[in-house]
Amino acid sequence: MAQTFTSLSAPQVMLWGVLFFGGIYLCFGGLTWLLTKRVLPMLGIGRVLDPRPLQKGQLRRELGQSGVSVLIFGLGMVFPWGLLQLGWARLDGAAGWRQVALEIVALAVWNDVHFWVNHRLLHTRWLRRFHGPHHRSFVTTPWATYSFHPVEALMLGNVILLPMVVHDFSFWALASVPVFSLFFNCIGHSNYDFFTGVSYSHWFAASRRHHLHHAVHNGNYGFQFTFMDRLFGTRIAADAAEPLFQAFRSKHGATTAA
Repeated sequence: MAQTFTSLSAPQVMLWGVLFFGGIYLCFGGLTWLLTKRVLPMLGIGRVLDPRPLQKGQLRRELGQSGVSVLIFGLGMVFPWGLLQLGWARLDGAAGWRQVALEIVALAVWNDVHFWVNHRLLHTRWLRRFHGPHHRSFVTTPWATYSFHPVEALMLGNVILLPMVVHDFSFWALASVPVFSLFFNCIGHSNYDFFTGVSYSHWFAASRRHHLHHAVHNGNYGFQFTFMDRLFGTRIAADAAEPLFQAFRSKHGATTAA
């Protein structure tokens, strides 16, 4: 697979990149939407986190912005391909499954660091205007996962470039990054608590933490894990949005919170 990737032309790489990112976005987004809107509520598993309704036209806006991000991510595959063509990076075609597994773990940790740094920058006064389109989704949905301003998409989409120049990763480890990133991002934006019995700090409570980020904005800049927010003191209290939700429930009736 590594040899096949490097033998492609630049237009072929960009075409396959767009198809790949578009495919996983529709697949994971649709699956998460189905699970949280139909299957899990019917089975009595989990709960909705933010009781407020979606804004008028929100899904159309999220899908439109996500389409632009898919193009940016897909066309951007020419950059890791270019590093390989220039000899500035190499793929390890002989990596065994243990090495691939370790590389995926390392990339997952790096992804959290990279995301926190860029996300924190996007909340500074110099860059927050580029993060505003994503935060128009006060109540999150899986379709908001790629709903970015193009500048934000460029910042988040370069996650594998630095690792590629410092280590010869396997093709499969690098290819796993957008897959696990989008999967966990869909979970984080699902507005659904899948594991109500775990603590707020648990890895499985990522959707609780990220829905609070959209509700109150400042804090919880991390991705799936909590170590960066713990290290820099940017965690949001678990009950930070309760006054907001309670005001909505009081105004519209308790039945809307179900």
